[in-house]
Amino acid sequence: MEARTDRYAPSAGIPQPNLAERDDLLEKAAVALDRVRNGLATKNLLMVGLRGVGKTALLNRMCRDAEIRGFTTAMVKASQDSHLPRLLVAPLYAGLTAMNRANAPNDANKSAHRALASFACTTIAGFDGLSVNIDADAEPGVADSGHLESDLGDLLTALGHAAKSQSTAVALFIDELQRVEKPQLAALIAALHRTAQQRLPVILIGAGLPQLVAQVAEAKPYAERLFSLPEIGPPT
Repeated sequence: MEARTDRYAPSAGIPQPNLAERDDLLEKAAVALDRVRNGLATKNLLMVGLRGVGKTALLNRMCRDAEIRGFTTAMVKASQDSHLPRLLVAPLYAGLTAMNRANAPNDANKSAHRALASFACTTIAGFDGLSVNIDADAEPGVADSGHLESDLGDLLTALGHAAKSQSTAVALFIDELQRVEKPQLAALIAALHRTAQQRLPVILIGAGLPQLVAQVAEAKPYAERLFSLPEIGPPT
């Protein structure tokens, strides 16, 4: 194709002019979101592919669509030296705050705020120069053990109950997921497994390089039952 007129060009997350060829993936994400909000079993969605094929643009579009449709979203991008739980605190707080604006705060939402305050204090401890300002008191004994798998499970469970009480769902959107260290990835998978077992409306939609498939399988032996991992190639 003529380089001067080719509407598709690999880029760092810049939306492509036409996502029509991705309609099946956009619909798959929309269906998964609706199912989890309705309390139905569904798989988390992880898109894998080489750099430049449009994973980030798709993830951004899916997140925007979810927000428009009233889901509580948290969007983060992992980096090589990032700490995923710490990255999640601010967007999850923003999502809970938005949930409060859309609906009158109830006991489940207040409990989720307290769980997030506990998780934030425990997670950020030891990181110089970092602080949080969550308008809630920490909940003793919830998400504060210092054991990431348990604490993240407590947090997502509390968020799921809050979302369920307000007829919405929590959607985590995580880009560059292959950069997340194995213990953190294992904790995330375990937390999602816990919410799935309770049919709580929490879902992960992520993207990463092809090695993410093996990383997920290595992190938790049961992970294949929790995830759909479609391979993304360049548009034809």
